[in-house]
Amino acid sequence: MLPHPLTARLHRATTQINAGAVLTLPLLARLTFAAVLLRYFWASALTKLEGPFTLSFNAYAQIFPRKMEAAGYDISGFGAFEWLTIMAGTYAEFLLPALIVLGLATRLAALGMIGFIIVQSLTDVIGHGLGAETVGALFDRHSDALILDQRAFWMLGLLTLAGLGGGVFSLDRLISKRYQPNTAV
Repeated sequence: MLPHPLTARLHRATTQINAGAVLTLPLLARLTFAAVLLRYFWASALTKLEGPFTLSFNAYAQIFPRKMEAAGYDISGFGAFEWLTIMAGTYAEFLLPALIVLGLATRLAALGMIGFIIVQSLTDVIGHGLGAETVGALFDRHSDALILDQRAFWMLGLLTLAGLGGGVFSLDRLISKRYQPNTAV
């Protein structure tokens, strides 16, 4: 049975729209990330540094809140593990968002940010002891919980980038075109 001409036209139109969406969705995800989260993560990272390799008191309190409280807010007992953990997290807050916005190593950077946000959320909930009103719940009528609702939307954009890559207007695409073997004869 042959498809109806109208159905065939609709199918062609939606196929073209879908192809266009796949090409532009990563760019929109990267631009949204830049508009909403880039400065958030960079500002957060800046609160943790007093110099390129000098951590602020605040860094220890943000990343290891329970240990800080147990130590009486004296960081002299903190060692290399804590320093390395905080430095790695801090520089990840600078580097991973920049890579996403540039579209360079986009999939890897998006996966790194997903892991970062999971650790950040666990630190907020467990380490800082945030209550249920701040954490929120999925499928409730409230859409403004700072942890679960907000970060679920962050993850959606990052999962899009992890799955689709940086898209047409990305350094990933530019580099892959540059180093792609010439198949024209």
